[in-house]
Amino acid sequence: MKAVFPAAGLGTRFLPATKAMPKEMLPLVDTPLIQYVVDEAYRSDIRQMVVVTGRGKTAIEDHFDTNFEIEHHLRNQGKDKLADTIHSIGDGWSMAYVRQHEALGLGHAVLQAEPVIGSEAFAVLLADDVIIGDPSCLAQLLTIHEQTGESVVALMEVPEAQVSSYGIASGEVVSDLHGGRPVMRIRQVVEKPLKGTVSSRIAVIGRYILQESIFSHIKRTTRGRNGEIQLTDAIQSLTDERPVYGVLFSGRRYDAGDKLGFLKASLDIALNRSDIGPELALYLRTLAASHAPTGPM
Repeated sequence: MKAVFPAAGLGTRFLPATKAMPKEMLPLVDTPLIQYVVDEAYRSDIRQMVVVTGRGKTAIEDHFDTNFEIEHHLRNQGKDKLADTIHSIGDGWSMAYVRQHEALGLGHAVLQAEPVIGSEAFAVLLADDVIIGDPSCLAQLLTIHEQTGESVVALMEVPEAQVSSYGIASGEVVSDLHGGRPVMRIRQVVEKPLKGTVSSRIAVIGRYILQESIFSHIKRTTRGRNGEIQLTDAIQSLTDERPVYGVLFSGRRYDAGDKLGFLKASLDIALNRSDIGPELALYLRTLAASHAPTGPM
C-alpha cells in the first residue's frame, strides 16, 4: 500500500509565517507537521510515500533528502546521535512527489496521485490532523480495511457548534467488525453542512484508506463551495457503488491547521518529552499562578 500526503495548500491561516515556508513544515517542538504523518504511515508498515506538492513547497523535498554537509558537521562536533537522527529522516521508505498546479480542493489534490497509485487501495493522511495514539489512527483503519477490503475513514464526534466546519457522516453501527472501536457503515457524508441541516455530529477526520475506484468518482465530482472539488463528495458517490466504513478512532486529535490547535499540540508533545517536559510543566505552573485572579481588593 502507498500513502498520499496532500501538501499543496496555501496555508493562509498561518500567514505571514507561511509566506515563504510550507505550512506542513511548521514544527511541533522540533519536528515538522508532515514528518508526524509520514512516521505514522511508516509505523503502519507503509514504505511508499507520495507527497502532493505545489509552488513554494521544495522545503518538503529538502527535508526528506540527505544532507551530507550537516551530518558531517554534527559528527565532527561529536554529536553522533543527532547526526543519526538527521540521517534517518527519509531513510527506510521511498518518496515520490507529484504536483498540484492549482489548489482546487482535497479531492483534486488526491486525484493528482492517480498515476503513482495504480490499481490498488491507498492511504491518505492530512498533516493538519495530528493524532496521538497507540495504535495509531491509521493502524486502526487498516484493521477494518483488512477485514472488509473496502474504503475506511476516520471519524470523531464534534460539538454542535463545529459541525459546519467538517465533512459530517451518518449511517449505522456495524456489529460484526472487530477493531476495538465502534465502526459505522457510512450511508451519507456531507461537506460542511449548514447549521441545522444534519442531525449527525460525527465528523470525518484526516485519515483515509480508499479504493482506487475513488479516482473515477473524483473525476465526476463537480466543483462545490469556493470552486473546490471535495473528497467528501466523491466518497458520498462511492457509497452508492460499494461499502464505505468509518472508525471512531481512539487517540488525541489536534487541528494543527488552526493556531490554537497547533499550540495545544505543541504543548502536549513537549510535556511528554523527557528532555524538556518537566521544566516546561514547572514553567506552566508558574505562569498559571502569575495569571491567577487575585480576588477583590
